[in-house]
Amino acid sequence: MSPQQTIPTTPRPGSGGERADVAAIRTRPKASVLVIGAGINGIATFRDLALQGVDVVLVERGDFVSGASAASSHMIHGGIRYLENGEFRLVKESVTERNALIRIAPHYVKPLETTVPIFSTFSGILSAPLRFLTHKSGKPTERGAALIKTGLTIYDAFSRDGGSVPRHRFHGRKRSLAELPALNSGIKYTATYYDASMHDPERLALDVLFDGLAAGDARAANYLEAVGMGAAGVRLRDTLTGAEFDVAADVVVNTSGPWTDLTNEELGRPTSFMGGTKGSHIVLDNDELLAATGGREIFFEHEDGRIVLIYPLKGKVMVGTTDLEHDMREPAVCTEAEVDYFFELIAHVFPAVSVDRSQIVYRFSGVRPLPRHDDEAPGFVSRDYRIERADVPERPGTTLLSLVGGKWTTFRALAEHLSDEVLALLERDRTRSTAGLAIGGGAGYPTTDDARRVWTVTHGDEVGRPRAEELLERYGTRAEAFIASTEGERDEPLAHHTGYSRREIAWLARTERVVHLSDIVLRRTSIAFTGALTAPLLDELAEVVGAELGWDFERRAVEMATTRELLAERHGVELEASATLV
Repeated sequence: MSPQQTIPTTPRPGSGGERADVAAIRTRPKASVLVIGAGINGIATFRDLALQGVDVVLVERGDFVSGASAASSHMIHGGIRYLENGEFRLVKESVTERNALIRIAPHYVKPLETTVPIFSTFSGILSAPLRFLTHKSGKPTERGAALIKTGLTIYDAFSRDGGSVPRHRFHGRKRSLAELPALNSGIKYTATYYDASMHDPERLALDVLFDGLAAGDARAANYLEAVGMGAAGVRLRDTLTGAEFDVAADVVVNTSGPWTDLTNEELGRPTSFMGGTKGSHIVLDNDELLAATGGREIFFEHEDGRIVLIYPLKGKVMVGTTDLEHDMREPAVCTEAEVDYFFELIAHVFPAVSVDRSQIVYRFSGVRPLPRHDDEAPGFVSRDYRIERADVPERPGTTLLSLVGGKWTTFRALAEHLSDEVLALLERDRTRSTAGLAIGGGAGYPTTDDARRVWTVTHGDEVGRPRAEELLERYGTRAEAFIASTEGERDEPLAHHTGYSRREIAWLARTERVVHLSDIVLRRTSIAFTGALTAPLLDELAEVVGAELGWDFERRAVEMATTRELLAERHGVELEASATLV
């Protein structure tokens, strides 16, 4: 659950009064379960409970999936590094869920070839057992080939069930440089294995959300924050209008990620469960670096103990990440020191490739929802999850559950576990499992070339086959709903971004719970992430979204100004002021 950045919380002209989704909660202020925090784990828990027929409400103080879940490394991975922490249960679950997501969400989760450059043979052999036993980092030591080979052999063993991804392979220096000639010539080996990419995490989360909303008696609202708890239930505040009301629930589930302790404090239940660390990334527009990756993610542990990734994504290259202590009362931003660190890493791996700050098109930073770890090294803090339980004396019979930990890869399994705890409290049985259940636009998604051709021909009459292909890639089979909405109408591209159409942006605003312009720019599309946003494009988006949502001139001006401020402060994207506002 992320704090909304600099968005006014008082009524504004053109806001249109109370939103329908908020009204649906206020006018029926009782539910079996109230989930607070709509990151991926909160959304997945909401979906799972809705599929059981539970009367469940989901609220989020910012936009859906706008906090920690929006700052991911865009990977679905088994967590090979967790083996050294001894977290074998988590690795097995993660690999199982990775393989499953490739099958049930094939529109957003795809196998990702990953190469580890290795500069020594035996480095880390002596320090690894000590790290395994004590979880203290000591002096950082880069992993050598022997240790990595051992880890990958164990990692492959966890993948025996599915053949979703190939086994790992090892190459010596000569073969490695033949495949990736821009690599540092000082390498001795490379190890290549497969995890999975998640090229649109926010859109995957929205698919999970809409599955839950479609399942039955379930309600959800963004920009609706929990600000207290008493005899009448949990006090909620609409951040758009400032209006407050209470919702009573038998079970309250706090899934606000790294903000869990702050949420519990608002609820009058101070806790000290969390100890999240900040991770930052940059996105570079650098064709030479993109070519150097050979289409693979380059992934390794630097000599300082931090995990490093250089990842081709959407025609750009994403570089991350850091692992720094962070105060959750402060915003997480990617600092200049972190940028310097990323450039050093690139120079270490691809020494002949030149990068500079002018090529950074986007920055982002988030906080991992890790448990409190005191003197334990951040890299060795468990990535597993647990559920904390507390009674609510003001409302006898009400239980508060707090989720501590969790990560993208295991969201489905985690939600099933958390839902089972909730169902036990409600004295209800599980009626169905989400294992193997397709997510959103993954249902009926064509996974072969022939099936894809049939789909694009079938759906290309209205928008043309190339456009149908583009929409399939962007939304999976949910694209059918948009294509149907264009019947008899021209799907005119935006003047300032031909990859999206005016009708498409209006459809997103109308059907995907958009409240602010930043929701479209940052989460419903990848326009900002890929560096495609310009001042004229922002004006055009505001015009289309404003027309769809009934914004007047003043509301539109506030949305554009706020979005520009947010992009500059949090993402390093500077746009000049709009000519329409001068």
